[in-house]
Amino acid sequence: MNPPRPLAITMGDAAGIGPEIIIKAFAAEQAQDCVVVGDAQVIAAAAASVAIPGALGSSVARIEHMAQWQSLPPGVIPVLQAHGLEPDSLRDLVAGQVDARAGAAAHAAIVTAAHAALRGEVAAVVTAPIHKEALHAAGVPFPGHTELLQHLAGGVPVRMMLANDELRTVLVTIHMSVREALDAVTFEAVLETLRITHLAAQRWGQPHPRLAVAGLNPHAGEGGLFGDEEIRILAPAIRQARAEGIDASGPHAPDTVFMRARNTPGHAGEFDVVIAMLHDHGLIPVKYLGLDAGVNVTLGLPFVRTSPDHGTAFDLAGRGCANPASLVSALAMARQLSRFA
Repeated sequence: MNPPRPLAITMGDAAGIGPEIIIKAFAAEQAQDCVVVGDAQVIAAAAASVAIPGALGSSVARIEHMAQWQSLPPGVIPVLQAHGLEPDSLRDLVAGQVDARAGAAAHAAIVTAAHAALRGEVAAVVTAPIHKEALHAAGVPFPGHTELLQHLAGGVPVRMMLANDELRTVLVTIHMSVREALDAVTFEAVLETLRITHLAAQRWGQPHPRLAVAGLNPHAGEGGLFGDEEIRILAPAIRQARAEGIDASGPHAPDTVFMRARNTPGHAGEFDVVIAMLHDHGLIPVKYLGLDAGVNVTLGLPFVRTSPDHGTAFDLAGRGCANPASLVSALAMARQLSRFA
């Protein structure tokens, strides 16, 4: 039998809450199958500052290779130093402030973890929050995790999914202005999103996923009265997807389709996933249900990647009060999806 592989947790922006919530996840015994990728000194400082009495995960050990993670004593957090990240380079970071060094370190951690995943050394990658302004200050030419991971995986088509126990939403467009996004909603982009989502859902154990396409315009265009994108773009893409054996329906009115898809003990959702055209159209409904349970998943990568659905929370950084619940949910989702990978 092959030895068990850990989950890789990237450190995120060292000036944000990432290191703190990572420590708290270990302390709650929710990350004992994980290796942190980042800076050992930053993680050790976070462990010292959180200082949960009697908790596991209060000490940190730097490892040289992923395979060393199981050789450590129980309760010790293994940290793989990100490639190219020198010790002491982040010692005087100020919590809650944008710093190019933190952006560069976050980038290095993502690259190191992604390469480990591509080599099959980890079961999944879970990314702590990064700060887009810090990335930009460091000269990183990608606006976020999704685009960077897509690049590292060779440019494969990917899509962002935000999910919790009640609702799953996949986006056609993500980090661009609304004006640019409107032009990016094309027949090809919608059809590709349906294909990626269908295949991903099959891989996570749903052989016949029901995909609902949310309209772009109010009332899904109302037959062309409020815009014709549904007629020109969305409906033809849905027809083609159905011809390929994909259970896609719509375009549905975007102001009601999320309620119809929501799965609760008192209401079985009509759909397994909603496809939304724009970033905020799709993410607001999921985030409204609660940030603690939401998980960001990148579909289309050759490895499993999940993330909390919140940001770096600079207003909370360094105060010791950050909630690790969304990270814990991301870890649980990564374990679930990696079983099917």
